[in-house]
Amino acid sequence: MARKTENYHLRIPSETANLQVIRNFVSDVAKSVGFENQDIGKIELAVDEACTNVIEHAYHQDSKKDIDVAVKIDFDKFTVVITDHGKGFKPEDVDIPDMNRYLAELRVGGLGIYLMKHLMDEVEYRTQPGVSNEVRMVKYLIRKDNKKKQSA
Repeated sequence: MARKTENYHLRIPSETANLQVIRNFVSDVAKSVGFENQDIGKIELAVDEACTNVIEHAYHQDSKKDIDVAVKIDFDKFTVVITDHGKGFKPEDVDIPDMNRYLAELRVGGLGIYLMKHLMDEVEYRTQPGVSNEVRMVKYLIRKDNKKKQSA
């Protein structure tokens, strides 16, 4: 029997104090559809990185602006869409770090996009200058026949 499409939405002020609320929201939905703790942790971390980027880079710590977090569940995937109305960016302009060098230099920060791409099965950015920015992240659900779709 096919799973019906379900949608969940959270709109919350862009404050670092609200990151735990966002993680709990996404985690609770992921648990409800049967993700195991390891995948739930990956989803939480990816969402946390995306929302932290919004707070720091798109909104420059302006807590008067909101972050929209939408979760869509359909037959074989769990999609999280994070939308903001702040300063946009071009993801292709962000360098992928050389991890050996990064670790050797004991650097801190700058791994958000790298982590999101490695924790989720799909990551896509949509930017409409002056209108909105969106990051769409997908984690595939395990089907009843225990096969998992892979796209990474």
